[in-house]
Amino acid sequence: MPLILGPVLRHVSETTAVVWVQTEEAADVEVLGCSARTFEVSGFHYALVVVRGLTPDTVTEYQVLVDGEQVWPEADSKFPPSVIRTRGPETTDRLRVVFGSCRYPKTGDDKLDAKLGADALDCYATRLTGLPVDEWPDALLLLGDQVYADELTPDARRNLAGHRRRLHGRPADEVVTFTEYERLYQHTWGDPEIRWVLSTVPTAMIFDDHDIRDDWNTSATWRAEVNAKPWWRDRIRAGLATYWVYQHLGNLSPEELAIDEDFRKVLAIDGDCWGYLEQLADRADTEVEGEKAIRFSFRWDLGRNRLVMVDSRNSRVLDSGDRKMLDDTEFAWVQAQMNDGRESLDHLLIGTSLPWLMPPVIADVQSVNEQTTSRGGIRGRLGEKLRQAADLEHWPAFTDSFLRLSAALAESAGAEPAPATVSVLSGDVHHSYAARADFTDTAGAPVHQLVCSPVHNYVPGFLKPVFKTGWSPKVSRVTRRWARRHGAPQLPMSWQNLSGPLFGNTIATLRAAGRRAEVIFEQPDNDCQLDVVAEVALTAERPPPRPVRS
Repeated sequence: MPLILGPVLRHVSETTAVVWVQTEEAADVEVLGCSARTFEVSGFHYALVVVRGLTPDTVTEYQVLVDGEQVWPEADSKFPPSVIRTRGPETTDRLRVVFGSCRYPKTGDDKLDAKLGADALDCYATRLTGLPVDEWPDALLLLGDQVYADELTPDARRNLAGHRRRLHGRPADEVVTFTEYERLYQHTWGDPEIRWVLSTVPTAMIFDDHDIRDDWNTSATWRAEVNAKPWWRDRIRAGLATYWVYQHLGNLSPEELAIDEDFRKVLAIDGDCWGYLEQLADRADTEVEGEKAIRFSFRWDLGRNRLVMVDSRNSRVLDSGDRKMLDDTEFAWVQAQMNDGRESLDHLLIGTSLPWLMPPVIADVQSVNEQTTSRGGIRGRLGEKLRQAADLEHWPAFTDSFLRLSAALAESAGAEPAPATVSVLSGDVHHSYAARADFTDTAGAPVHQLVCSPVHNYVPGFLKPVFKTGWSPKVSRVTRRWARRHGAPQLPMSWQNLSGPLFGNTIATLRAAGRRAEVIFEQPDNDCQLDVVAEVALTAERPPPRPVRS
């Protein structure tokens, strides 16, 4: 009985690991003597196997058995064995994290595939097969747009058309149901290289808009418009439910899975649990101030380093008129994770699909747009049209949240003792860069914004000069004065570009040893060989950064 998808290696600690799989039928799934029963959603079957009893600082090959039959590694596999590599005392001060976002699948259209170029994650997986295991990364962070539910490949559109008898008012080129999402995940994660790298590198994931729909939760107006569509309720339920199954659950530790009420209820259902997941998705989509029905933000501790991943899409407050990127309870949780035991941290990583620091000119435009749309009238309506057309919905477009996150980062960087670095890892914007924030009242750890996007996509040519101009010091001085005249607040920091903007498919690696850290950006050539295009020191022990190629 072969696997449909997986195994996907998710949360790994010193002695435990979580392995996610999708099987053809209901079954018992076993990994290294630990087993789990599948649960069913709309006729599809999934399991999360919690592997216990691992030894710290070891590498353990594993196989996946379904009802006693070995189904992974596949008999004809050309890849090295999948392994679980635990952390421990010997590796507590070392870190290698690979990150990126916006991975569009191969399309089956030669012209479009040539336009997209080589998939940076495919190429990275190919390179790993020839490296010793101790040079493999500790974690892979996928920072949004893992699937494109609203921009289907030609193959996916044909598949969709072949399975729909009638459209019932649904969009012809977008997925709507859980079953259609399931096929999309198969299409996107089915590459042999991707299946292997996900099976052997612990992977953390957070969604962005295309996992649901372009501009998801941009504004209250956007929500009102999309909620009026007759098919949207089916879409948001399917999108949030599949995210919960395919991405969210594996972000949780074994201890968190054990106490997660929704997961426990799903496991207890005898038969199809789609009805329960519909209710779960409705709760997740309901905007509330206070304790969220489901928290998609999460934390991973990686030795003396920490990742706090922030849900900057579904945690927004929009309908009340008090725009926030995160509600107060969610933000307090994030800040608590940043501060908890920080005296023992070497490096603090904040993951958010949307960049905190944008090119300064673009940040000012977003800030002014928020001021304009909040005033109502004709100017407000025009501002809303511009917001949706130009995707003006990043952190600077949520001024209060932007300032609050800035203050939280400054507090973590200025604490005594403080981590050696504080880095915000992001994607979304289809170009890559490294920027350093300079806080006026804080002389603590360096704070950086590191953006890697896309892994496999492209940016329209006309936007490249826009992004380049966005970093111009001369232009940014003009737009800052303009923004202040239009109600934008004084900022507690400035920021400067250290490398980029880099265009093209890119994969980034944050590498740390003790209190030293650096980030490396790599891009594939036509032969799928990865070339270093920029290398930036995040700590002062190394010379100033310089772009290798732009």
